[in-house]
Amino acid sequence: MKKYICTPCGYIYNPAVGDPDEDVAAGTAFEDLPEDWVCPVCGEDTSHFVPVEEKNTIAH
Repeated sequence: MKKYICTPCGYIYNPAVGDPDEDVAAGTAFEDLPEDWVCPVCGEDTSHFVPVEEKNTIAH
């Protein structure tokens, strides 16, 4: 599952962790967050989040 970053503050929502302080279970995809969920750091809604670009590294 993809991680998402809050563009105003830099908080990263990690679906593997969820948001236990807001009763969002680990394994909850960003797309499945409750409609009223907001960034736990700055309070912005999900429209201010963008996917984190994961860098793929190849071992040589």
